[in-house]
Amino acid sequence: MKYNILRQTDFTAGLDDPTLLAAIRADLTRDGWTLLRGFQPDMGQFAGLVSTLCSRVTFDPARSHSSDRTQMVDAGLGPIGLHIENGNTPRCPDIVTFFAERAAFEGSQTTICDGVRIWDSFDSAQKARWSQRMTVERVLPELLWKRYLANEHPAISRPEDVTMEHVLQFQQAVPGQGFDLHEDGSLTYRLSVDPVRPSAFSGGLGFANAVLGPSHNYQPPRYRLADGSEVTADEIEDMRALAETVTHEINWQDGDIAVLDNTRVMHGRRAIADADRNLFIGMGSI
Repeated sequence: MKYNILRQTDFTAGLDDPTLLAAIRADLTRDGWTLLRGFQPDMGQFAGLVSTLCSRVTFDPARSHSSDRTQMVDAGLGPIGLHIENGNTPRCPDIVTFFAERAAFEGSQTTICDGVRIWDSFDSAQKARWSQRMTVERVLPELLWKRYLANEHPAISRPEDVTMEHVLQFQQAVPGQGFDLHEDGSLTYRLSVDPVRPSAFSGGLGFANAVLGPSHNYQPPRYRLADGSEVTADEIEDMRALAETVTHEINWQDGDIAVLDNTRVMHGRRAIADADRNLFIGMGSI
């Protein structure tokens, strides 16, 4: 695969260089992702890039914060399946960025898969099946869903301030959500999503969702299509094998930053052989 590498030597300034920002957006429109190498940013500069690229920053409530705009990636040592970040949440980010402050010596390559290539490889029956709306259902612990809502609702900022009124307001603001609240504070959450969606940058259709992905910090979800059929484990494995044929790897170097169109490109990770690494994430909407 030809790497989309934007090197520091090709730009006169740092991560706030307007020419660099234009090049990032051009790569996202053309290929769905790009890699910045040689800039050697610190955490503050990475957070600044996230703020520049995203008009609104969002978070994963199960992750620890590294700044007010970024979080640490910590999902065990095993391989991670392909997914779009926060793909099973009501406000899926347009952009996801990764910063390898310290890269692993061995293993832990980030996998990259262009959903447009998967969509283009589908036959007519597959295209018809995956063009349906899909319902994601799983149980969320009270702490996690309240953390998410506290970040997404404009009137609150702390999980302890969440009330049922805030829940209902957010449900009305973002259609396609449903839930059943349980006595222990957890809730069975249902969300209707499009497993095939247009890119926020190119506009082209791609298979971009979290069906093949992880549930490291969450209960594994149940997926049901609009025709009432479930997405089966065998079907997921067949789709995983297909995606692997068009999947490529980022072999990280210290200081690298990857920027992905999260509405088109799915990502994952090979197993970690060297746990001495620091990887951070920042994401949001354009």
